[in-house]
This record gives sequence, C-alpha cells and structure tokens, in this order.
Amino acid sequence: MLALGIDPGTAICGYGFVEAQGSRLIAHQYGAITTSSKAKPEDRLMKLYDELDELIKKYNPDVIGVEQLFFNRNVTTAIPVGQARGVVLLAAAKNGIELVERTPLQVKQAVTGYGKATKEQVIYMVTKLLNLPEPPKPDDVADALAVAICTSHVLDSFAYRNKL
Repeated sequence: MLALGIDPGTAICGYGFVEAQGSRLIAHQYGAITTSSKAKPEDRLMKLYDELDELIKKYNPDVIGVEQLFFNRNVTTAIPVGQARGVVLLAAAKNGIELVERTPLQVKQAVTGYGKATKEQVIYMVTKLLNLPEPPKPDDVADALAVAICTSHVLDSFAYRNKL
C-alpha cells in the first residue's frame, strides 16, 4: 500500500510517498513543491495543483493523507494553508483517491508515540523509521513523510478497516 503524505502550504508544500510492506515502511519519493512569493495567489495554487496532480499520476498512491487545519495564533497563515489544503482535497477527488485527515497530535502520536513531540523528535523518528541516510529537508518534507507514515498506520488499523 502506497500512501502520499502532504504538508500543505502555498510557499512550501511538502510531499512524501511511503509504502507499507507489513511492518516495514519504505520511502519512495519525497520533496517539496515551492512557489514564488512574488507570484499571484491563484498562480501559486495552480502550480501546486499541477505538480501534485503530476505526482499522483506518476506514483498512483492508494491513499492521500493530509493534516487537519490547526492554527494557534496566526490566522493570516491559516488562510493560505487552508487554500493549499483545498487544492490537496481537489487533487485527491479529481484522481479518485481516498483522503485521510488526521490532527497534528495524531500524526505525532503515530510517528513518535507522543502526541506533543517536538519537531526535532518527529524529524528524528521519520529518519529512523524510513531508514533515510539523512534527515529530510526542509521540515515540511519531514512533516509530509510523518503524515504518510500515520496514514499507513490508520489504513492498517482494525477499526479503520471495519469502517469501510
């Protein structure tokens, strides 16, 4: 089962493809889609959609995972992130791929065993769980891989399978 995890953003959108083979997790492809801050918002969203759509068609994931929108203080950053999330949902729907949404706490719990883990702890565990030669950069890529790992765990769970 191949899961695509996405950490949405209009400046940097991290993505990561993780395959679950039993209890073994394998990272296939990961990186970030970046857009220029000088570009118009609609052009940034179009670039994000086009590149996500291309990745989905190339790797054909079984499921797409994305974090539910969570913001603490800065509402102005929540709006572009929400727009990027909308593009992710659209790409999943247009390609007929199931979407799994998890909270940041659920993602951290799945990867580190602790829902309030630090960013450094998440990066460390992603690197170890996927046997990567070095920590993924930028942090958005590590977050996307964490979402893919969490999504793999969700789909493998007894409760989720019974929901279908």
